[in-house]
Amino acid sequence: MDSAVVATLKGTIVGGGDTEVLMKQVKELLDAGETKIVFDLGQVNYIDSTGIGTLFRAAAAATKKGASIKLANLTKRIHDTLQITRLSEVFDILDDPEKAVASFAAES
Repeated sequence: MDSAVVATLKGTIVGGGDTEVLMKQVKELLDAGETKIVFDLGQVNYIDSTGIGTLFRAAAAATKKGASIKLANLTKRIHDTLQITRLSEVFDILDDPEKAVASFAAES
């Protein structure tokens, strides 16, 4: 059984360099055949609208490749932002990366 990859994101996810790096990493994971990806957002202190859009684009790219991305360990601010934008309905959001990884196993 293939395991999930946990990507720990740190700092900010804002328009420009941050979002380009994130999409490049997602593309590399998908090209390597990864289908279960968890973004650990516990160390992300700020995300702007472009960053949120990038998370959405990453999820869409994963779906096209038959993969999925789950979010874990969100700060209150990021969790609130995803709820306000209703993207909390798009993503599987779990308390911590271990629960997110385990949730993939429960689906198969």
